[in-house]
Amino acid sequence: MALFNPSRDEVRQFFFDAWQKFRQQQALTDLEKMAVGIMHAHPEYHTLLDQPEHYLQQAYYPEMGETNPFLHMSLHLSIQEQISINQPPGITQAYGKLCTRYREEHEAQHALLECLAETIWLAQRNQTGLDATHYLQLIEQRAGIAPST
Repeated sequence: MALFNPSRDEVRQFFFDAWQKFRQQQALTDLEKMAVGIMHAHPEYHTLLDQPEHYLQQAYYPEMGETNPFLHMSLHLSIQEQISINQPPGITQAYGKLCTRYREEHEAQHALLECLAETIWLAQRNQTGLDATHYLQLIEQRAGIAPST
């Protein structure tokens, strides 16, 4: 099974194009609609989305306290897709509990996003694949769900 593995520039161009299509009131694909919804939840990114020529190649340095907005929006897309298909199993239930706790979907997604980011970071640091078991444990811990066995 082949995985979709876009380059950094392709990911950024997707967000720029979706934003431009939205601003020009053009028809959007379902994925673009999801992305635009995420963009609306992050008005702090609107200025950069309006300037693709400036931000397509922009570097972001976490060690300098910078957040990569494209990575952040991509993680939101991943989380929303995982919730929609309940993969890993239990994420939809955990999301529901987090929505109740935070009283806002966006903040609940951020809680899941932190679990996904940590799982990705560990895989990169250890040069391994993503550890789905560890990811689900982080999610369950965050949502206050008894660990699955």
